[in-house]
Amino acid sequence: MKKLTHDEISQNRSTIETLHLVKKLPVYVLLDSIRSNYNVGSIFRTSDGAMIEKLYLCGYTPHPPKKEILKTALGAVDSVSWEYVKDPKEVILKLKEQGIKICALELTESSSEYYKLENNNFPLCLVVGNEITGVSQDLLDLCDLSIEIPQYGIKQSLNVAVAYGIAIFDLRKTFDQL
Repeated sequence: MKKLTHDEISQNRSTIETLHLVKKLPVYVLLDSIRSNYNVGSIFRTSDGAMIEKLYLCGYTPHPPKKEILKTALGAVDSVSWEYVKDPKEVILKLKEQGIKICALELTESSSEYYKLENNNFPLCLVVGNEITGVSQDLLDLCDLSIEIPQYGIKQSLNVAVAYGIAIFDLRKTFDQL
């Protein structure tokens, strides 16, 4: 087993010029009031890896060109379509009008495990909430469904960027099996 060099890896990757040719994951992601620049940067980078449709930064979520976001994103702010919209409800209502299902990444009384989401739920918008308070009830009231990541230890949740990474790559796997 030989580790691939950066050049060898790059040969099989898209470029900014060829992104329009890539089959995107029909998932929009809404970040609501994420506090950490580093979490936002990490989510940008993960969004590039999963090749999502668009990232919405809402509430008081920091957005580029903050240096901490740019440092952590490693260029993904250029490859991921994104927009800052202060009011997350505006985004959700617009996407619902387009027939896109709204899915919260949150523990609710009716949430199902993230890996049980079915392919008939695409396209969808994944709503990711604040690091401490999660997705607000106001936004949950607008959601069609919710998914959760089961926890087996004493903590009730994962870091928001880690949880997002787990969920988005499982969504990618489900979609790719269509």
